Amino acid sequence: MSEFLQKFVIALNDGSSYALIALGYTMVYGVLRLINFAHGDIFMLGAFVGAYSARTMNLMRGLPPGQEQTFWMAGLGIVCAMAFCGTAGFTIERIAYRPLRNAPKLSALITAIGVSLFIEYLAQMQFTIHGQKFFGPTPERYPPIAGSGVEFAAVRRLLNISIVPKDILVIGTTLAALLVLRFIVQNTRTGKAMRAVSLNYDSAKLMGININRIISFTFVLGSVLAAVGGCLWGLNRNQCEPLMGIMPGLKAFVAAVIGGIGNIPGAAAGGFLLAFIETYISSVQYHGEAILSPYKDAIAFFLLILVLLFKPEGIFGKSVAEKV
Repeated sequence: MSEFLQKFVIALNDGSSYALIALGYTMVYGVLRLINFAHGDIFMLGAFVGAYSARTMNLMRGLPPGQEQTFWMAGLGIVCAMAFCGTAGFTIERIAYRPLRNAPKLSALITAIGVSLFIEYLAQMQFTIHGQKFFGPTPERYPPIAGSGVEFAAVRRLLNISIVPKDILVIGTTLAALLVLRFIVQNTRTGKAMRAVSLNYDSAKLMGININRIISFTFVLGSVLAAVGGCLWGLNRNQCEPLMGIMPGLKAFVAAVIGGIGNIPGAAAGGFLLAFIETYISSVQYHGEAILSPYKDAIAFFLLILVLLFKPEGIFGKSVAEKV
């Protein structure tokens, strides 16, 4: 039981980032019917900005750049990442996607792949500002939070599992982000407009909804969530690098498809479900050896094939008949 619970905590940590990225995919698809393959790279930028914010604050305090950060520094770093990635999402939509709004869907899809590659290769270039190096091909250390790796002794005695403050921060921040997103979508005028555009693009335009504003807001909101996911991923693994968004981004896309692409609760549920399946299947042992662990990344894509074969609309999606 203790091993099961420990893996449950690990799956919650990974599922938090998957869910936050998957929400960006599904919201953009809901209003534009576009898979924004650059979304995983926004996640990567969020992790870098969080790391650089911590480094800058340490320098301002007269401490070494790699010094551990405090909880309030981590929170401020997440806010900085949200602002940067929100701006990046707005810029990408305005420059790359809006001119292709009425173009064939294939053109927008190719553009999304091009934007993704552009961000990845740009991030591998090293920039120096006031003697400080930014980005580059070398992995960047993400400063850990002081005391966040110390186990809760009471939990260890009671359940014989390891839970540290970092786990609480990651899971709590994700739940808070999901609740804020739900409030925005369900209880604000902009959220209602998003749902209207998602339901019927042309009818929403006829009702006087500013389509451009709603689509830009959707990109910004999705990018903000990806930034939070990137910072939490960095805190979990203590490093970030220019290509770190590729695999989590692809897995988050799989999670969105599993939950039902275009369905916001389904995307969040799909992220956590994928993490649970991935964690438990990869830990299956034979003669004391985890035989499926080397194929952990392949599990997600095997699940994608199964979902597309047997329930292409996803677990929470609805099958819509196409009228002639």
